[in-house]
Amino acid sequence: MKRIKLTIAYDGTNYCGWQVQPNGITVEEVVNKALKKLTGEDIQVIGASRTDSGVHALGNVAVFDTHTTIPPERISYALNQRLPEDIVIVKSEEVAEDFHPRYCDCSKTYEYHILNTRIPIPTKRLTNYFVSYDLDVEKMRKAAGYLIGEHDFVSFCNVRTDVEDTVRTVTELEILKDGEEITIRISGNGFLYNMVRIIVGTLIRVGRGFYEPEKVKEILEAKDRKAAGVTAPPHGLILAEIRYQSNVLLKFEFH
Repeated sequence: MKRIKLTIAYDGTNYCGWQVQPNGITVEEVVNKALKKLTGEDIQVIGASRTDSGVHALGNVAVFDTHTTIPPERISYALNQRLPEDIVIVKSEEVAEDFHPRYCDCSKTYEYHILNTRIPIPTKRLTNYFVSYDLDVEKMRKAAGYLIGEHDFVSFCNVRTDVEDTVRTVTELEILKDGEEITIRISGNGFLYNMVRIIVGTLIRVGRGFYEPEKVKEILEAKDRKAAGVTAPPHGLILAEIRYQSNVLLKFEFH
């Protein structure tokens, strides 16, 4: 028996998120079925991040145990022949038997992509959130500064979350502007349910002038979901990279 780690990229448009569920097809379900066809084994992968319906990934990670004799580095090629075009195994490799993608220390980076134009661009509709109102990026950057560091992010968490500890550390929060596209890039040691999308929704409120940047500090201190902005839609969000303490970097860029 050996443990295989998969690095997975996918367009989440047609899926009800990562995790297997009864009300629709998911990325995890499709990968499990492809692995069964490949190995003949009933395999249930364990994913690093349970991305929501419509959310994309360039570097999600999953592991599974198998008796297959296929060389670990060749599993990715064999799987890709059995997967739809919107799911790609970027890399496959053997890891230690105790490697767990959720419980090993890691840093995750998400990117949220905003198309800030007067008229939407149809070719970007599935990966960018269209905002037609002018956004003040400098004010958004100032507001973002209040979120860096260790904080209780309960104000930026979906009320349906079942975690007891809502303290997280944001190590980096950049807002990049390239022409009409704005990218909010956030890294941390872990994220609460809908945390990134609520942060984005709040920063957009700042950019539109509804909140002053200092309002974000007040929202943190309020510890109340009702104090923060709306949850931004899922299709602008991408799990961009996962960095494990082993110094293995799984990173992918748009082209």
